[in-house]
Amino acid sequence: MSIQRRLGLGLGVVLVVIGLALVQAGLWLFDQGLRRYLVNGLQDEAESLLVAINRGPAGLQLEGQRVDATYERLFSGRYFVIRFDDQNWRSRSLWDSEINLPSHRGLAKNLEKGPEGQRLLVYRGDYKRYGRKLSIVVAQDYTPVLKSFNRLRNISLGAGAVALLLILLFQSFAVRRALRPLERARQQIAQLQEGRRTQLDSEVPRELEPLVEQVNHLLQHTEETLLRSRNALGNLGHALKTPLAVLISLADREELREHPELRKVLQEQLEQIEQRLARELGRARLVGEALPGAHFDCDAELPSLCDMLKLIHGDHLAIDWQGPAGTRLPFDREDLLEMLGNLLDNACKWADAQVRLTVEKGAESYRLSVDDDGPGIAEDQRDSVLERGTRLDEQVAGHGLGLGIARDIAAACGGSLRLEGSELGGLRVVVELPRRAG
Repeated sequence: MSIQRRLGLGLGVVLVVIGLALVQAGLWLFDQGLRRYLVNGLQDEAESLLVAINRGPAGLQLEGQRVDATYERLFSGRYFVIRFDDQNWRSRSLWDSEINLPSHRGLAKNLEKGPEGQRLLVYRGDYKRYGRKLSIVVAQDYTPVLKSFNRLRNISLGAGAVALLLILLFQSFAVRRALRPLERARQQIAQLQEGRRTQLDSEVPRELEPLVEQVNHLLQHTEETLLRSRNALGNLGHALKTPLAVLISLADREELREHPELRKVLQEQLEQIEQRLARELGRARLVGEALPGAHFDCDAELPSLCDMLKLIHGDHLAIDWQGPAGTRLPFDREDLLEMLGNLLDNACKWADAQVRLTVEKGAESYRLSVDDDGPGIAEDQRDSVLERGTRLDEQVAGHGLGLGIARDIAAACGGSLRLEGSELGGLRVVVELPRRAG
């Protein structure tokens, strides 16, 4: 999940939790405050009923003209119950319904169930009138207030959802704007991998300056180290070639012709040393994935390589290549030039009239195929050629050390090399290189 999505999701969850908590807390506080306000009115109602109780010929009686008319209307939402001794006086508005009477004085903690599904706010007051103890319970329908709370809650949730959406939109815009330098850096790194630049731009926000400086320093240091290593290996190769050539010439002198077995052993060993030295020096020079700016541009490199091979092997050979225009292989230029040069040179030595290089770009890899119309190699001998890196025909210097060098380069790039039969009638060498660098 991207940083932008994680930030948006985290902010959304936090805002939803906080919003719901604030709405619920606000409604609860408002409800409690309204109940405290209404309890004063209920207390006044209870005291008004207390005043309406007088002594009559038959004892205590409730004067109806002093009772609010609301208590006379059926299921009006205003109810009372007066209890003293074993008697209960009920308001006409209750009709035959019952309400739970609180067990203690004051406002009941919970809303009680009233007639026709009403929710009642109930208050009990304990008094003394004419020497008698009375409990007066008054109740008020709280259902309209609850409906108003529900409407307010729904409106608050709707407004909160709209506000949340707007906040997330603004937050997404702000995050994209803040992460734009990182996106530019990512694009520049992709351009580094494609070989279109050699360093990252130094004009970045202050927070990214240390990272960009370290990356650029690492790129420069790596390139300098590689160049020094290649120069040192080249110098070593030149330094060893001269003594080796002297030893080879000594092995061919007249003095050793009297000892043919010794001479043969020396020549074979020196040839193996020369081949091993060339191969190991070539392997040590491999880079694998290319440094920035050093990728292999097929359009720029392959035409000149084919022209050079035509000059070496003659115009009777048709050497061509085909592949998508603008293809750039994300591997070191020198490595691929050496690999393709060896493969094409081998193919030219064995071909009769045609050599073809094909470059294909797949979803996961690059496929390089070199075909020739020569005699080819029998299927049961192909693995042995790759294993030993030797020639099957000592008269033609091909399909030997060059294949070993090409295989080493392909392996250094994370790929593979295999031999197949060609549709041209000869050998096809297939190199698979991964696209991970791109």
